[in-house]
Amino acid sequence: MHAADHQHGLATCPGCGDAIACAVLMSQVASEQTAHDSMQEEDPLDTLSATVDVFDFRRPDRIAKSQLRAIHLLHENFVRSVVASLSAYLRTYLSMSLVSVEQLSYSQFLERLPATTCMACLGLKPYEGSAILEINPTLVFPILEILLGGNGKVATGIQREVTEIEQSLMDGLFRIIVNDLTEAWKTVTPIDFTIQSINTEPQFLQNMAQNEAILAVTIEIRVGDSIGFMNIAMPSLMIKTMRQKFDPQRSARRLDPTTEEQARVLDLIRPARVEVDARLLDQQIRAKDLVSLRVGDVLAFDMPIEAPVDLVFNGRRLLKGHVAALGHKRGFSVSGSTSN
Repeated sequence: MHAADHQHGLATCPGCGDAIACAVLMSQVASEQTAHDSMQEEDPLDTLSATVDVFDFRRPDRIAKSQLRAIHLLHENFVRSVVASLSAYLRTYLSMSLVSVEQLSYSQFLERLPATTCMACLGLKPYEGSAILEINPTLVFPILEILLGGNGKVATGIQREVTEIEQSLMDGLFRIIVNDLTEAWKTVTPIDFTIQSINTEPQFLQNMAQNEAILAVTIEIRVGDSIGFMNIAMPSLMIKTMRQKFDPQRSARRLDPTTEEQARVLDLIRPARVEVDARLLDQQIRAKDLVSLRVGDVLAFDMPIEAPVDLVFNGRRLLKGHVAALGHKRGFSVSGSTSN
Protein backbone atom coordinates (compact mmCIF):
# COMPACT_ATOMS: atom_id res chain seq x y z
CA MET A 1 0.00 0.00 0.00
CA HIS A 2 2.83 2.36 0.87
CA ALA A 3 4.61 1.75 -2.49
CA ALA A 4 1.52 2.99 -4.31
CA ASP A 5 1.27 6.08 -2.10
CA HIS A 6 4.96 6.87 -2.47
CA GLN A 7 4.50 7.41 -6.22
CA HIS A 8 2.51 10.58 -5.32
CA GLY A 9 5.06 12.12 -2.92
CA LEU A 10 5.83 12.31 0.82
CA ALA A 11 2.70 14.28 1.66
CA THR A 12 0.48 11.32 0.81
CA CYS A 13 2.37 8.98 3.11
CA PRO A 14 1.25 9.95 6.61
CA GLY A 15 1.46 6.36 7.88
CA CYS A 16 5.19 6.04 7.11
CA GLY A 17 7.53 7.02 9.89
CA ASP A 18 10.78 7.09 7.87
CA ALA A 19 10.74 9.90 5.31
CA ILE A 20 14.26 9.07 3.95
CA ALA A 21 13.38 5.45 3.18
CA CYS A 22 10.22 6.64 1.50
CA ALA A 23 12.17 9.04 -0.73
CA VAL A 24 14.60 6.29 -1.79
CA LEU A 25 11.74 3.99 -2.68
CA MET A 26 10.07 6.73 -4.72
CA SER A 27 13.34 7.34 -6.65
CA GLN A 28 13.71 3.66 -7.56
CA VAL A 29 10.12 3.39 -8.77
CA ALA A 30 10.47 6.53 -10.90
CA SER A 31 13.69 5.35 -12.56
CA GLU A 32 12.15 1.94 -13.38
CA GLN A 33 9.12 3.63 -14.89
CA THR A 34 11.30 5.94 -17.01
CA ALA A 35 13.35 3.01 -18.33
CA HIS A 36 10.18 1.08 -19.18
CA ASP A 37 8.72 4.05 -21.07
CA SER A 38 11.92 4.60 -23.04
CA MET A 39 12.03 0.93 -24.10
CA GLN A 40 8.46 1.18 -25.38
CA GLU A 41 9.15 4.37 -27.33
CA GLU A 42 12.45 3.16 -28.90
CA ASP A 43 12.15 1.96 -32.51
CA PRO A 44 13.94 -1.36 -33.04
CA LEU A 45 15.07 -0.16 -36.48
CA ASP A 46 17.03 2.67 -34.82
CA THR A 47 19.42 0.11 -33.35
CA LEU A 48 20.48 -1.06 -36.83
CA SER A 49 23.42 0.44 -38.68
CA ALA A 50 22.61 3.37 -40.90
CA THR A 51 25.20 2.34 -43.51
CA VAL A 52 23.62 1.54 -46.89
CA ASP A 53 25.52 -0.10 -49.74
CA VAL A 54 24.27 0.77 -53.20
CA PHE A 55 23.97 -2.28 -55.49
CA ASP A 56 23.49 -1.90 -59.22
CA PHE A 57 21.82 -5.03 -60.60
CA ARG A 58 23.04 -4.12 -64.09
CA ARG A 59 26.65 -4.63 -62.92
CA PRO A 60 26.69 -7.87 -60.92
CA ASP A 61 29.98 -8.68 -59.24
CA ARG A 62 30.72 -11.87 -61.15
CA ILE A 63 34.51 -12.00 -61.02
CA ALA A 64 36.62 -12.22 -57.85
CA LYS A 65 39.32 -9.60 -57.29
CA SER A 66 42.05 -12.24 -57.24
CA GLN A 67 40.85 -13.44 -60.63
CA LEU A 68 40.86 -9.86 -61.97
CA ARG A 69 44.48 -9.46 -60.88
CA ALA A 70 45.41 -12.63 -62.73
CA ILE A 71 43.60 -11.42 -65.86
CA HIS A 72 45.39 -8.07 -65.55
CA LEU A 73 48.75 -9.87 -65.50
CA LEU A 74 47.70 -12.02 -68.46
CA HIS A 75 46.92 -8.95 -70.57
CA GLU A 76 50.15 -7.27 -69.56
CA ASN A 77 51.94 -10.22 -71.15
CA PHE A 78 49.62 -9.92 -74.15
CA VAL A 79 50.55 -6.24 -74.58
CA ARG A 80 54.27 -7.03 -74.55
CA SER A 81 53.75 -9.69 -77.20
CA VAL A 82 51.41 -7.82 -79.53
CA VAL A 83 53.46 -4.61 -79.54
CA ALA A 84 56.38 -6.53 -81.03
CA SER A 85 54.13 -8.27 -83.59
CA LEU A 86 52.45 -5.04 -84.74
CA SER A 87 55.74 -3.16 -84.91
CA ALA A 88 57.10 -5.82 -87.27
CA TYR A 89 53.87 -5.92 -89.30
CA LEU A 90 53.63 -2.14 -89.73
CA ARG A 91 57.40 -1.67 -89.93
CA THR A 92 57.18 1.31 -87.64
CA TYR A 93 57.61 2.03 -83.95
CA LEU A 94 54.55 1.96 -81.74
CA SER A 95 53.97 1.74 -78.00
CA MET A 96 51.19 0.12 -76.02
CA SER A 97 50.21 0.17 -72.36
CA LEU A 98 47.47 -1.59 -70.42
CA VAL A 99 45.10 1.04 -68.99
CA SER A 100 42.42 -0.95 -67.15
CA VAL A 101 40.73 -4.31 -66.65
CA GLU A 102 37.24 -3.89 -65.18
CA GLN A 103 33.70 -5.19 -65.14
CA LEU A 104 30.95 -3.31 -66.95
CA SER A 105 27.59 -3.92 -68.51
CA TYR A 106 27.57 -4.31 -72.28
CA SER A 107 25.59 -1.09 -72.70
CA GLN A 108 28.18 0.86 -70.70
CA PHE A 109 30.93 -0.61 -72.86
CA LEU A 110 29.17 0.52 -76.03
CA GLU A 111 28.72 4.03 -74.62
CA ARG A 112 32.50 4.34 -74.33
CA LEU A 113 33.03 3.65 -78.02
CA PRO A 114 32.94 6.29 -80.78
CA ALA A 115 29.81 6.49 -82.94
CA THR A 116 31.78 5.14 -85.91
CA THR A 117 34.76 2.89 -85.34
CA CYS A 118 36.33 -0.39 -86.51
CA MET A 119 35.50 -3.46 -84.47
CA ALA A 120 35.66 -7.21 -84.92
CA CYS A 121 33.27 -9.77 -83.47
CA LEU A 122 35.25 -12.77 -82.17
CA GLY A 123 34.25 -16.36 -81.59
CA LEU A 124 35.37 -18.05 -78.36
CA LYS A 125 35.44 -21.75 -79.10
CA PRO A 126 35.03 -24.04 -77.21
CA TYR A 127 33.13 -21.56 -75.02
CA GLU A 128 29.76 -20.05 -75.84
CA GLY A 129 29.20 -16.40 -76.62
CA SER A 130 31.39 -13.89 -78.44
CA ALA A 131 33.89 -11.14 -77.73
CA ILE A 132 34.48 -7.67 -79.16
CA LEU A 133 37.81 -6.22 -80.34
CA GLU A 134 37.64 -2.50 -81.14
CA ILE A 135 40.25 -0.01 -82.37
CA ASN A 136 39.50 3.73 -82.21
CA PRO A 137 39.29 5.63 -85.53
CA THR A 138 42.10 7.91 -84.27
CA LEU A 139 44.33 4.84 -84.77
CA VAL A 140 42.59 3.17 -87.71
CA PHE A 141 43.28 5.89 -90.29
CA PRO A 142 46.99 6.37 -89.37
CA ILE A 143 47.41 2.56 -89.54
CA LEU A 144 45.71 2.47 -92.94
CA GLU A 145 48.04 5.24 -94.10
CA ILE A 146 51.06 3.15 -93.04
CA LEU A 147 49.69 -0.01 -94.68
CA LEU A 148 49.31 1.90 -97.95
CA GLY A 149 52.91 3.14 -97.86
CA GLY A 150 52.49 6.44 -96.05
CA ASN A 151 54.11 7.77 -92.91
CA GLY A 152 51.01 7.52 -90.75
CA LYS A 153 50.44 11.26 -90.47
CA VAL A 154 46.84 11.99 -91.37
CA ALA A 155 44.46 14.82 -90.62
CA THR A 156 42.92 14.53 -87.17
CA GLY A 157 39.19 14.43 -86.54
CA ILE A 158 38.17 12.25 -89.50
CA GLN A 159 34.44 11.61 -89.00
CA ARG A 160 33.59 8.98 -91.59
CA GLU A 161 33.01 5.26 -91.60
CA VAL A 162 35.69 2.78 -92.56
CA THR A 163 35.00 1.53 -96.08
CA GLU A 164 34.82 -2.14 -97.05
CA ILE A 165 38.21 -1.96 -98.74
CA GLU A 166 39.72 -0.42 -95.59
CA GLN A 167 38.05 -3.13 -93.50
CA SER A 168 39.80 -5.75 -95.66
CA LEU A 169 43.13 -4.02 -94.99
CA MET A 170 42.40 -3.99 -91.24
CA ASP A 171 41.57 -7.71 -91.32
CA GLY A 172 45.27 -8.62 -91.41
CA LEU A 173 45.98 -6.40 -88.41
CA PHE A 174 43.08 -7.92 -86.47
CA ARG A 175 44.35 -11.45 -87.19
CA ILE A 176 47.77 -10.63 -85.74
CA ILE A 177 46.16 -9.24 -82.57
CA VAL A 178 43.80 -12.24 -82.29
CA ASN A 179 46.70 -14.67 -82.71
CA ASP A 180 48.67 -13.05 -79.85
CA LEU A 181 45.51 -12.95 -77.72
CA THR A 182 45.04 -16.68 -78.27
CA GLU A 183 48.64 -17.37 -77.25
CA ALA A 184 48.28 -15.22 -74.11
CA TRP A 185 45.19 -17.12 -72.94
CA LYS A 186 46.85 -20.52 -73.43
CA THR A 187 48.54 -20.03 -70.04
CA VAL A 188 45.06 -20.31 -68.48
CA THR A 189 42.90 -22.22 -70.95
CA PRO A 190 42.86 -22.79 -74.72
CA ILE A 191 40.47 -20.34 -76.42
CA ASP A 192 40.21 -20.22 -80.20
CA PHE A 193 39.62 -16.52 -80.89
CA THR A 194 38.32 -16.32 -84.48
CA ILE A 195 37.13 -13.28 -86.44
CA GLN A 196 33.46 -13.69 -87.34
CA SER A 197 32.73 -10.24 -88.76
CA ILE A 198 34.06 -6.67 -88.90
CA ASN A 199 31.65 -3.82 -88.13
CA THR A 200 31.78 -0.03 -87.97
CA GLU A 201 28.72 0.98 -85.91
CA PRO A 202 28.66 -0.25 -82.28
CA GLN A 203 25.01 0.62 -81.67
CA PHE A 204 23.91 -1.96 -84.26
CA LEU A 205 26.07 -4.75 -82.87
CA GLN A 206 23.66 -6.73 -80.69
CA ASN A 207 25.60 -9.93 -80.04
CA MET A 208 25.12 -9.51 -76.26
CA ALA A 209 22.26 -8.37 -74.04
CA GLN A 210 22.46 -4.72 -73.00
CA ASN A 211 22.58 -5.55 -69.29
CA GLU A 212 24.98 -8.50 -69.66
CA ALA A 213 28.09 -8.22 -67.50
CA ILE A 214 31.35 -8.17 -69.43
CA LEU A 215 35.07 -7.96 -68.77
CA ALA A 216 36.40 -4.78 -70.42
CA VAL A 217 40.12 -4.44 -71.23
CA THR A 218 41.40 -1.03 -72.36
CA ILE A 219 44.84 -0.64 -73.98
CA GLU A 220 46.40 2.67 -75.05
CA ILE A 221 48.28 2.65 -78.37
CA ARG A 222 50.63 5.32 -79.77
CA VAL A 223 51.45 5.25 -83.48
CA GLY A 224 53.65 8.20 -84.41
CA ASP A 225 51.78 11.32 -83.31
CA SER A 226 48.44 9.51 -83.00
CA ILE A 227 47.06 8.20 -79.72
CA GLY A 228 44.02 6.01 -79.27
CA PHE A 229 42.60 2.99 -77.50
CA MET A 230 42.02 -0.64 -78.26
CA ASN A 231 39.11 -2.15 -76.32
CA ILE A 232 38.36 -5.82 -75.71
CA ALA A 233 35.09 -7.10 -74.23
CA MET A 234 34.44 -10.69 -73.13
CA PRO A 235 31.44 -12.19 -71.28
CA SER A 236 31.98 -12.21 -67.51
CA LEU A 237 30.03 -15.43 -67.21
CA MET A 238 32.63 -17.21 -69.34
CA ILE A 239 35.44 -15.78 -67.21
CA LYS A 240 33.64 -16.88 -64.05
CA THR A 241 33.56 -20.50 -65.24
CA MET A 242 37.39 -20.39 -65.38
CA ARG A 243 37.90 -19.25 -61.79
CA GLN A 244 39.48 -22.55 -60.72
CA LYS A 245 41.97 -22.36 -63.60
CA PHE A 246 43.29 -19.05 -62.22
CA ASP A 247 44.16 -20.69 -58.88
CA PRO A 248 47.88 -21.66 -58.97
CA GLN A 249 47.65 -23.39 -55.58
CA ARG A 250 44.91 -25.65 -56.91
CA SER A 251 47.04 -26.49 -59.94
CA ALA A 252 49.94 -27.40 -57.67
CA ARG A 253 47.68 -29.60 -55.58
CA ARG A 254 46.50 -31.43 -58.69
CA LEU A 255 50.10 -32.29 -59.55
CA ASP A 256 50.54 -34.08 -56.22
CA PRO A 257 47.53 -36.37 -55.65
CA THR A 258 47.11 -37.97 -52.28
CA THR A 259 47.41 -41.70 -51.66
CA GLU A 260 43.63 -41.95 -51.28
CA GLU A 261 43.09 -40.25 -54.66
CA GLN A 262 45.55 -42.59 -56.35
CA ALA A 263 43.81 -45.62 -54.83
CA ARG A 264 40.40 -44.35 -55.94
CA VAL A 265 41.57 -43.83 -59.53
CA LEU A 266 43.20 -47.26 -59.54
CA ASP A 267 39.95 -48.87 -58.40
CA LEU A 268 38.12 -47.14 -61.25
CA ILE A 269 40.49 -48.38 -63.95
CA ARG A 270 40.92 -51.94 -62.69
CA PRO A 271 38.02 -53.35 -64.81
CA ALA A 272 39.42 -51.73 -67.99
CA ARG A 273 40.76 -54.03 -70.70
CA VAL A 274 44.28 -53.52 -72.10
CA GLU A 275 45.45 -54.80 -75.48
CA VAL A 276 48.61 -56.93 -75.21
CA ASP A 277 50.85 -57.77 -78.18
CA ALA A 278 54.08 -59.77 -78.38
CA ARG A 279 56.05 -58.13 -81.18
CA LEU A 280 59.31 -58.59 -83.05
CA LEU A 281 60.19 -54.92 -83.28
CA ASP A 282 62.78 -53.27 -85.52
CA GLN A 283 62.79 -56.15 -88.03
CA GLN A 284 62.76 -55.55 -91.77
CA ILE A 285 62.07 -57.53 -94.95
CA ARG A 286 62.40 -56.60 -98.58
CA ALA A 287 59.34 -55.49 -100.50
CA LYS A 288 59.73 -58.27 -103.10
CA ASP A 289 59.70 -60.87 -100.26
CA LEU A 290 56.52 -59.36 -98.89
CA VAL A 291 54.82 -59.51 -102.30
CA SER A 292 55.83 -63.13 -102.87
CA LEU A 293 54.66 -64.46 -99.51
CA ARG A 294 52.53 -67.59 -99.66
CA VAL A 295 50.83 -69.82 -97.10
CA GLY A 296 53.43 -72.03 -95.40
CA ASP A 297 56.39 -69.72 -96.05
CA VAL A 298 58.76 -69.05 -93.17
CA LEU A 299 60.32 -65.61 -92.71
CA ALA A 300 63.87 -65.57 -91.40
CA PHE A 301 64.84 -62.49 -89.33
CA ASP A 302 68.26 -61.27 -88.31
CA MET A 303 67.52 -62.06 -84.67
CA PRO A 304 68.90 -64.86 -82.41
CA ILE A 305 66.33 -67.38 -81.23
CA GLU A 306 67.19 -66.64 -77.59
CA ALA A 307 66.67 -62.87 -78.05
CA PRO A 308 63.73 -61.54 -76.00
CA VAL A 309 60.48 -60.34 -77.55
CA ASP A 310 58.82 -57.07 -76.56
CA LEU A 311 55.42 -57.16 -74.84
CA VAL A 312 53.40 -54.10 -75.87
CA PHE A 313 50.47 -52.76 -73.82
CA ASN A 314 48.13 -50.44 -75.76
CA GLY A 315 51.00 -49.51 -78.06
CA ARG A 316 53.54 -48.93 -75.29
CA ARG A 317 56.51 -51.28 -74.74
CA LEU A 318 56.70 -52.21 -71.07
CA LEU A 319 58.05 -55.78 -70.71
CA LYS A 320 60.32 -58.21 -72.55
CA GLY A 321 60.50 -62.01 -72.52
CA HIS A 322 59.72 -65.08 -74.61
CA VAL A 323 56.60 -66.60 -76.09
CA ALA A 324 55.86 -69.84 -74.28
CA ALA A 325 53.31 -72.67 -74.20
CA LEU A 326 50.94 -72.87 -71.28
CA GLY A 327 49.00 -76.08 -71.64
CA HIS A 328 47.05 -75.77 -74.89
CA LYS A 329 47.40 -72.00 -74.96
CA ARG A 330 50.06 -69.49 -75.79
CA GLY A 331 51.73 -67.63 -72.95
CA PHE A 332 54.50 -65.14 -72.34
CA SER A 333 57.42 -65.63 -69.97
CA VAL A 334 58.48 -62.23 -68.60
CA SER A 335 62.23 -61.77 -68.27
CA GLY A 336 62.36 -58.07 -67.42
CA SER A 337 61.20 -54.56 -68.25
CA THR A 338 62.14 -52.49 -71.28
CA SER A 339 64.52 -49.55 -71.01
CA ASN A 340 61.78 -47.00 -71.72
